[in-house]
Amino acid sequence: MGELVLQGPVAEIVARNAVTADDVARLRREVFRDGVVCRPEADALFAIDTSCRSRVSEWDDFFIEAVSDYLVNREAPKGYVSDTNADWLIRAISRDGVVCTRTEVELLIKVMERATAMPAALSAFALRQVAHAVTDGDGPLARGRVARPGVVTAADVAMLKRILYAYGGGGNAGITRNEAEVLFDINDRTAEADNDPAWSDLFVKAIGFSLMAATRHVAADRETALRRQAWLADDSVDVAGFFSRVFAGGLKGYKDAVMTKTGVENAWRETNRAFAEASTAAETINADEAGWIAGRMGRDGVLHENEKALLRFIRDETPDVHPSLAPLIEKVA
Repeated sequence: MGELVLQGPVAEIVARNAVTADDVARLRREVFRDGVVCRPEADALFAIDTSCRSRVSEWDDFFIEAVSDYLVNREAPKGYVSDTNADWLIRAISRDGVVCTRTEVELLIKVMERATAMPAALSAFALRQVAHAVTDGDGPLARGRVARPGVVTAADVAMLKRILYAYGGGGNAGITRNEAEVLFDINDRTAEADNDPAWSDLFVKAIGFSLMAATRHVAADRETALRRQAWLADDSVDVAGFFSRVFAGGLKGYKDAVMTKTGVENAWRETNRAFAEASTAAETINADEAGWIAGRMGRDGVLHENEKALLRFIRDETPDVHPSLAPLIEKVA
């Protein structure tokens, strides 16, 4: 945070390393009446959060609300998280790639849930926090887990879905290569474990969707984000329903989702024609995608069950399987 100079109530709270409910009320009333409106004010809240071991739940609620509002709503276009702000958030909440506290994990996800456009790297970073907990027992999400490291639980799957849904809220209907890499990393480290069945379902459909979806996660520039504001304000968009249909029905679910009146396609009206033309082409996995998936499968020399299920999904959902995948698919025929 550089040469941050703390004054008034903020300095008092940091000096005593404790924040009370009265402190939160005072901060709301005297210091942040209009919310957090600039970076130094956000830095001041982080100074409180990192210095105060004694805290109340009111502080966590206020901190998450105020900082997420600053990142999402204080710079035009409203709802857009820039690369610069995303990088700042990641630096502020993590050490060596691991988020420090559960409150900061919630802040990260709340920013994603509130935003309508953000860098793809933010979602991959959030997914990586679940991976740290699942594979190594590291980070705040590992605290209180009932399973040993190396096992994926239903709660882990729920958190992964929450993150994927949050990033999808910006009209990003596809799953990025970086996100897919994190899911593969989790699968590699938990392949022979007694995982919750929901993990296999999520892994297969999310990776398959990343290969076949016509709409890719592409971080919008500010000009594009400004143009999107009209449809982003459309309250008919049912993002949670969209992703539920996708994960429930594979590629057919994807097509059904984008064609529904409340789906993402309806929201993004200016791209409807291009989207329709691309969706058929998206069923065919191209050479780059095929090369990536072939190189990612069986890295330890063994095709594990989730990888076999993914290959069967590709075989069943893709009308024209790329030749480089044929040897792998023959193994699960």
